[in-house]
Amino acid sequence: MGSKAALVREWIIFAISLGIGGHLVLAIILHRPEQWPWHRAGTYALITGFAVYGMVLLGRSLWWFLRIRSAGRADEER
Repeated sequence: MGSKAALVREWIIFAISLGIGGHLVLAIILHRPEQWPWHRAGTYALITGFAVYGMVLLGRSLWWFLRIRSAGRADEER
């Protein structure tokens, strides 16, 4: 199991992702209110927040993979 700091960091990333998702949905609804019903805003915000969190996790995984790969190349060159 990870450290307490890692768990807190993950919760912060998750909360920020949900906030970004909510803001994106709010912006879309405010710009196109005739196409996006207000009664679905919470559901759309939650789904969008999870999608943002998934993209963040994918980006972090790719960054980790590339960092490990470049470290392996640096070790081979020595």
